[in-house]
Amino acid sequence: MNWLRVRLVVRAEEADPLGDALLERGALSVDAADADAGTTEERAIFAEPGAPSGQTWPHTELSAIFSGDVSAIDIAHDACAALGLVPAALGVEQVPEQDWVRLTQSQFEPVRISDRLWVVPTWCEPPPSPAVVIRLDPGLAFGTGTHPTTRLCLEWLDRFLQPGRSVLDYGCGSGILAIAARLLGAGRVTGVDVDPNAIRASRENAAANAVEADFIEPDGDPGDAADVVVANILANPLRVLAPLICAHCRPGGSVVLSGILEPQAEEVMQAYGAWVDFHAPLGADGWVCLSGRRR
Repeated sequence: MNWLRVRLVVRAEEADPLGDALLERGALSVDAADADAGTTEERAIFAEPGAPSGQTWPHTELSAIFSGDVSAIDIAHDACAALGLVPAALGVEQVPEQDWVRLTQSQFEPVRISDRLWVVPTWCEPPPSPAVVIRLDPGLAFGTGTHPTTRLCLEWLDRFLQPGRSVLDYGCGSGILAIAARLLGAGRVTGVDVDPNAIRASRENAAANAVEADFIEPDGDPGDAADVVVANILANPLRVLAPLICAHCRPGGSVVLSGILEPQAEEVMQAYGAWVDFHAPLGADGWVCLSGRRR
């Protein structure tokens, strides 16, 4: 069976009622995403500690899936009309029936971070020893090593992490950075995330890699200040969380920040300027990873 995907871009306050209206009219699923993702206007919605409540994306893209035997575009128009909405963009496309498992697997191949560090899905053969291999499959939590922000953090850990150092991964997602740190010789490793799914995924991924690490929610106790604090989030939450992230890093330790577009780097450095002396950044594909010494 073929499927149809309808995409609509609406204002923040319109997203929930329109999503409900689409589901009531037969949509099989409705996903929401930041319509400004990948631009300087992108906005992270993670309910970070200290961030205002009730946040949502100013421009939200809804993606509704329908069976191929209905008039999806007419349904979308009807749902909008019922609410008196005029979406900023509306389009429909076919989604053909496929072997989704095989298709997904084909999109994730081993990722070479460096001569020694690799991220390898479980259905792929690992490179020969003595490579350091992180076994990781795509899942609910963000971070498989393919995105430039994750790769930059992995590169930093591979190049600069000293054996035995304690590491705090703030916004751990899939746990990939915490797992990499442990495999690269870190001592105590802790991951923090606001999403319970991320905590669960991180624990499962750590177990699959035979790695000992603690994963907690923000109200948990991460222990003493870490030698290295890495946060691969996005520029806006990084600015909000600057005092908290720096408080978790010991004086003389390293703060590593990623998820930052090149035009956003200066503002992020300013937010951390009271605590961190920054080194030259790492960069890839328009993204940067900032690192520096905690004063």
